[in-house]
Amino acid sequence: MGTTQLETVPEPKYWHLKTVLSEALDSEFTVGEVLPNERELASRFGVARATLRQALEQLELEGRLQRRRGVGTTVAPPRMGVAVGTAQHAWPGAAGDAWQPVDCTVAAPPVAVSRMLETGRKEQVHIVRRSRMTHGQPVAAELLYVPDASAPGLSAIEAPSGSARARSVLRALQRLELTGQDRAVELGSARADDAKELDRLPGAPVLVVTTRFFAEGRTAAVSVATYRADTCRLTFGDTGNVEIHHDPERRAS
Repeated sequence: MGTTQLETVPEPKYWHLKTVLSEALDSEFTVGEVLPNERELASRFGVARATLRQALEQLELEGRLQRRRGVGTTVAPPRMGVAVGTAQHAWPGAAGDAWQPVDCTVAAPPVAVSRMLETGRKEQVHIVRRSRMTHGQPVAAELLYVPDASAPGLSAIEAPSGSARARSVLRALQRLELTGQDRAVELGSARADDAKELDRLPGAPVLVVTTRFFAEGRTAAVSVATYRADTCRLTFGDTGNVEIHHDPERRAS
């Protein structure tokens, strides 16, 4: 690793150090390799250990590094490629859908979701929880909100619960004629339940993809999918779909 000294720069020292470290990760380190300890790194770059920690924390948030208990700080693998967008006329659970149903409950949705569904604040809806794995690693968790009008008669079903009831709700959606979707992407923080499912700490940065599904002249369902920001990069293609690709700039030598 180089020994570039960080003197007067027009940006915070830790940010400039992060850039220098990132270049070193690309050219001098391999995936899984353990970095030198903080004392050695701080000495090589002529910075205080507090500045170094800030740079390392930023690289960890960006998914470039992993801190492993009992091992140290290692170079993280490249982001995984996972298709996010679905065809404009396909319901969740349709053929080819990579999500796995986990559970289904009936409860009042968050206020923002009830507004999109145009339901009353306390009106209960079906809440389907689904998960997505890639290469054996959890990469996303989804909550799909479905009002009774989109899944009529399910409240009278006696047996199904958990994943079985989730599949029943998804099958009910297939009976509707999907007329369109819209999708929004924003940066967020992992809630406690999503963090546990994604193997992250609460408050960790995540990418939140909110999708509204339209049928019969109304919003028939709302999906809120949470993706690990440290492993995923969203890109938008000409088709309007959202996809996650490997980052070519992050290939380790």
